[in-house]
Amino acid sequence: MRVEELLNEIQDMMNEAKSVPLTGGKALVDTEKVLDILDEIQDTLPSEVRQAKNIVSDRGQIIAEAKKEAEEIIRAAEERKRQLVNQNEIVKEAHAQANEIINDAKAKTSDMRRAAAEFVEEIMKKTDESITAQLTELRKTRQNIKMTQKVSNGNM
Repeated sequence: MRVEELLNEIQDMMNEAKSVPLTGGKALVDTEKVLDILDEIQDTLPSEVRQAKNIVSDRGQIIAEAKKEAEEIIRAAEERKRQLVNQNEIVKEAHAQANEIINDAKAKTSDMRRAAAEFVEEIMKKTDESITAQLTELRKTRQNIKMTQKVSNGNM
């Protein structure tokens, strides 16, 4: 991900920055370069948020497809049930088979919906964790820059 690369670049700059004597570990960094990187991060984050929204919209599509397939299975099962019922010599067997088919279809539908929901939830969870981690890192970096600027301004 581009945001992670940019955050790593800021972290490298902080690690390589020359420390200012007698400031308790404060260091000087190229503020303009850091601000440029932060601007790029801010430009990149919206695309990652769009990516997360696409995942959410895909969730609806996955569930809709599962629902459509389930409805087709149920429709086919009910059609099969009607065909079997029309045959006089196997009426009882037809009811039993049709009910079994419908129950199987409902069970498969339930399993498919559950699996689709779990899949989407896992993707959303990972995306949420990634964005949260990146945002936390961005906030830490901004705080470090603010502290560095305060130190730099205090020494001038």
